Amino acid sequence: MKLIALGLNHLTAPVNLREQVAFDAESTGRALQDLAREPGVEEAMILSTCNRTELYVSVSAGAEDVPQAWLSRHHHLTVGKLDEFLYRHDEEAAVRHMFRVATGLDSMVLGEPQILGQVKDAYQQARDAQALRAPMERLLQHTFAVAKRVRTDTRIGAHTVSVAFTAVRLAEQVFADLRQACVLLIGAGDTIELAARHLVDKQVRRLIVANRTLENAQELASRCGGYAISLNDLPQHLAEADIVISSTAARQPIVTQAMVEKAIAARRRKPMFMVDIAVPRDIEPSVGELDDVFLYGIDDLRQVIDDNRRSREAAAREADAIIDLQVERYMAWRRALSLRNPAVDLRQHAETYRDEVLEKARAMLARGKSPDEALAFLANTLTNKLLHHPSARLREAAMSGDMELLHAAGRLYGIEEKPEVSEE
Repeated sequence: MKLIALGLNHLTAPVNLREQVAFDAESTGRALQDLAREPGVEEAMILSTCNRTELYVSVSAGAEDVPQAWLSRHHHLTVGKLDEFLYRHDEEAAVRHMFRVATGLDSMVLGEPQILGQVKDAYQQARDAQALRAPMERLLQHTFAVAKRVRTDTRIGAHTVSVAFTAVRLAEQVFADLRQACVLLIGAGDTIELAARHLVDKQVRRLIVANRTLENAQELASRCGGYAISLNDLPQHLAEADIVISSTAARQPIVTQAMVEKAIAARRRKPMFMVDIAVPRDIEPSVGELDDVFLYGIDDLRQVIDDNRRSREAAAREADAIIDLQVERYMAWRRALSLRNPAVDLRQHAETYRDEVLEKARAMLARGKSPDEALAFLANTLTNKLLHHPSARLREAAMSGDMELLHAAGRLYGIEEKPEVSEE
């Protein structure tokens, strides 16, 4: 089997293409089952976030191009549309890529911690879809251990600037004093919760949380001192918001141009700052063309994030050194899988002898031989059969002076010569 990591991310593809190949939580399980049924696909995992969509697959020889063909076909894209945007890593490079992704070294925000949780979610989805076998199961467990080691042994997570924090920081540049601002948060997932915490720290004047499931919005709002609404009530409350931050898993835009036009009119042209950090996007891109609206997307945050990247680059180099070592350890285990295990052959060989001799001993009993005679035959014959070939090879080694084989045999059978103890 060959391990392949195939995908695109914020560095290789624009957001309008990333949202076309994104998978939501509801569809990932079915997609995994579909991918696992492809000819030559032995294992599969799908990682889909706002910044990346990646397939991790183990394929048999000759099936290396199957994952890319499946990805285009699954999303109804024309052949070749993804070619210039995709990256592919094989075997050792794929292992290294997974380790770097899980530790945040490949993220827009260097060292950001949310990606590890997303990898764990992807792992659980693959397990639920029964799309994993021993090699990738071992790889994922190794990945989680590496991520923990990097977090513990380096400062990659120190002062990490998350996407949520960056969105709040950008809002603060537009509204010098967030204590005078009303903020509308759309969604109730981890990113929005992080944004809510940062806004509470900034003592924002008012916080509104909108979500498809009202109970989830109420739970988050209660923790942050905010007010909860359902998405159906969004048009009635949009005009209240000076700042809108949105991150949901919706497949279609939630905030339309027409909705924002009405809100701006109700606000008497008072500017509105909007950040859309969802993929697919929650806010129609045409909203950014409206007067008095400042719309930022996930890719627009990159410059702010890059400014905070340099302080963690030394830690990133330390993390890469840890990853290099752990990649080699995993690959050594993986290579061992392809080697013929002599212990298995030895046991099968011994069991074959055992069955043959046992059958002859039973035949002796059937012919009227005594149990003692049958047991003696069984013990002597089985001992001779098991030791015949090793004994012959050891005699040859002794005659030829092959001390390496003689010592190895001693270690193998646990009968190494003990050093003589002089008596005084």
